[in-house]
Amino acid sequence: MSYKKANHIFPAELLEIVQEYVDGECVYIPRKPSNKKEWGTETTIRDELEIRNWQIYQDYQSGCDLEHLSQKYYLSLKSIQRVILQGKKK
Repeated sequence: MSYKKANHIFPAELLEIVQEYVDGECVYIPRKPSNKKEWGTETTIRDELEIRNWQIYQDYQSGCDLEHLSQKYYLSLKSIQRVILQGKKK
């Protein structure tokens, strides 16, 4: 997210009204619901996690125990169990 200068965006009258509420502070303006994007749509993280989870499940099916998988992938046992359960459902 990049910052934009309010005095370059808002009309002077609107800027004065906003300054009555916040003066010299950073304010996050959320997206409109119609413009919201799903998590991971602008990066490759979804694909990377899918590949990682598939590998965890393959390792599990090859006989690796949960503790070993937890250490190998730096995840909690609960997370490993969740990934394996999702793999079984597919």
